[in-house]
Amino acid sequence: MNTPEPVAFIGLGPMGRAMVGALLSRGHRVTVWNRTPSRADALVGRGAVRAASPAEAVTSAELVILSLTDYDAMYSVLDTVGDALAGRTVVNLSSDSPARTREAARWLADRGADLLVGGVMVPAPMVGTEAARVHYSGPRRLLDAHHDTLAVIGRPDYRGEDHGVAQLWYQAELDVFLTMLNGFAHAAALLDSAGVEATELAPYAAETLALAGAFLDPAARAIVSGVHTDDGANVTMMGASADHVLAASRDAGIDTGLPGAVKAHYDWARAAGYGDLSWTSLYTVIRRPPER
Repeated sequence: MNTPEPVAFIGLGPMGRAMVGALLSRGHRVTVWNRTPSRADALVGRGAVRAASPAEAVTSAELVILSLTDYDAMYSVLDTVGDALAGRTVVNLSSDSPARTREAARWLADRGADLLVGGVMVPAPMVGTEAARVHYSGPRRLLDAHHDTLAVIGRPDYRGEDHGVAQLWYQAELDVFLTMLNGFAHAAALLDSAGVEATELAPYAAETLALAGAFLDPAARAIVSGVHTDDGANVTMMGASADHVLAASRDAGIDTGLPGAVKAHYDWARAAGYGDLSWTSLYTVIRRPPER
């Protein structure tokens, strides 16, 4: 059995603490640093080493993992370490835009370090479990070299050499997830106007989401092929439903931003002449929206 490699870990928010905890449980020597030192207390009690500075953390291991708010936070921390970055692999699990991520790869390369980008696709309580998954992009050799260590956090899913691609995958999945959660909150507000509690809605919403999941594979094939044959859920019919959700929201006196945005997509598709096509043709107007 290989000896677990040392890890330097910077950033101890809920996600960072969960990741360090998973690494410690698998026998890794983890040196940690955080702007608020007290966040490391419980981890130090479990065996983590507290670094007095970012430079001390970075020099403790070849593998440096970051879990910060964004890439600006990375610059503010790592700009203080001088030449200590040379020869290190920096795995940044922070969220930002693909463009800023590519800039960060160049910034680190100028300092002699390599960047591997990661997007963790589970909340903190699920880190280190079988359900955990992390999108990675950047040089494949970096993931190969540190695969076993990174697999402790979650199942590595390599998406290519372009540093920005992991961020794009992360944001795309969040697009689905956040829209779903907002939809549930909005639906709960809609029913609350009639005195129905969200707990009553929850099991029905779960059934609806499972039904929606069955649409994804055929929808993806239609989007890739560009063939949007009416499958019984065409733009005109679905757009009428969107109109009704918006009207019901207005009548209930709740926010109309979300249903208004959905209706706008159907309006654009109908204006483009897609009324008799499948709802999947919305992709076309989303991908190339009309001028507003």
